[in-house]
Amino acid sequence: MPSGYKFVIADDHPLFRGALKQALSGLKTVATILEAGDFAGAKSLVASNDDIDLVLLDLTMPGAAGLSGLVALRGIHAAVPLVVVSAHDDPETIRRALDLGASGFISKSASMDEIRTAVETVLAGGVCSPSGIDLGVEGDAEISDLIRRLQSLTPQQARVLGMLAEGLLNKQIAYELGVSEATIKAHVSAVLQKLGVDSRTQAVIMLSKIGSEPLPPVG
Repeated sequence: MPSGYKFVIADDHPLFRGALKQALSGLKTVATILEAGDFAGAKSLVASNDDIDLVLLDLTMPGAAGLSGLVALRGIHAAVPLVVVSAHDDPETIRRALDLGASGFISKSASMDEIRTAVETVLAGGVCSPSGIDLGVEGDAEISDLIRRLQSLTPQQARVLGMLAEGLLNKQIAYELGVSEATIKAHVSAVLQKLGVDSRTQAVIMLSKIGSEPLPPVG
């Protein structure tokens, strides 16, 4: 058994990764901290390390548009607790992140102590969110419906949806996941049915609606 926790910090700002690392290093039982500066790197780390104890995910990294990145990562490793770390700390974003399976939300304005306390809460099996913010209820019926539909996806379906959002073809997804193209076609059909849409393009547009803010394409 390893003697400490294994964390992934996914953020495109080296300074902020450093600050998070410093905060986590204050915990007594940290063994390993892995870092990713973009979403592709984050996905790769989560996919190749099945012993991760916690992922800290920035919502606005290159390669991920808002909360769609959270959906995709949950699909890769549904069991690992995932905490969103973002400067977009309005009640809507926090509530939607938690509804979509995040174990917590840390504002980028949080202090070192607040970050540590939040992480300890999640490691103990709890859910953390910034104190003093009333999360309210979802006022947008369309978003509320979309979140319910996304919650109904299996981890593999969520992962496939994330890859559709990256523009991958069925055969590329099949290769990445090590399954047949027929299996991926079945997953895509199930995803479209659960989202109530007719095409991959419509599915990707729906997913983009839950972004904290739609980001321009990278590149």
